[in-house]
Amino acid sequence: MDKLIITAAICGAEVMKEHNVFVPYTIKELTREAKEVVNAGASIIHLHVREDDGTPTQAVSRFNEAMKAIKKVCPDVIIQPSTGGAVGMSDDERLSPIKLNPEMCTLDCGSVNFGEDETFINSKKQIKYFAKKIYNKQIKPELECFGKMHVDQVLRLHKGGHIKDPMHFSFVLGVDGGQTGLERDFFFLKDSIPSTATYSVAGIGKYEFPLAELAIKHGGHVRVGLEDNIYIEKHKKAKGNKDLVKKVVKIAKKYNRKIASPNDARKILKLGEFI
Repeated sequence: MDKLIITAAICGAEVMKEHNVFVPYTIKELTREAKEVVNAGASIIHLHVREDDGTPTQAVSRFNEAMKAIKKVCPDVIIQPSTGGAVGMSDDERLSPIKLNPEMCTLDCGSVNFGEDETFINSKKQIKYFAKKIYNKQIKPELECFGKMHVDQVLRLHKGGHIKDPMHFSFVLGVDGGQTGLERDFFFLKDSIPSTATYSVAGIGKYEFPLAELAIKHGGHVRVGLEDNIYIEKHKKAKGNKDLVKKVVKIAKKYNRKIASPNDARKILKLGEFI
């Protein structure tokens, strides 16, 4: 098996300090969390940015400030900005961080309901538009799929030449409105992608660590972080993103999976290589 790539989703756009006081808003807080997760074993930072009051933003200036600060303390880490942004943002607003030429960014591959009254819209036309802009910048998209229909959408777009090899999927499971995060769901998605593709699993809430263990056992990769889950165990909140990463490292040792460095991750994901 390849070494295990751990992605840390350190803040997200929805979770707030009232949910967990360690959720970072400021550049100083983002930098602290990034340094701690990299020291713990993460090789990729999945990055959203906030204003100092916690308001989500896709402002290029804010991403630039955050990415420079993180690179100063973690020069080798892969920074993967989100093009998901927050519900209601325009396409070009969501795409703004690609102007900074990151190695990777996210590409959401279908629409999904969030909770009671929010719908995250990603039409086929939008996905094609995002993909074209991302590939034109020679950026590796992480193909975020909230269910099997999103995987199927990717495969159709791949067949049509809009999504390129080598593909890297991120199965985001357990969202209220998306596919659940049971073991059957994991295998359903894992077995639906080409054998040449890589994948990572992000379990939301209670699904985070059971799915992480499944991915570790079966050759996949893992995303954890306060964006997805604020608890280290039932009823006990994590004291920062590092706690979540350390728990994944501990699970990996159980299965003799070595942890990928950022440069290992670049080789596994074949960053910068497109067919």
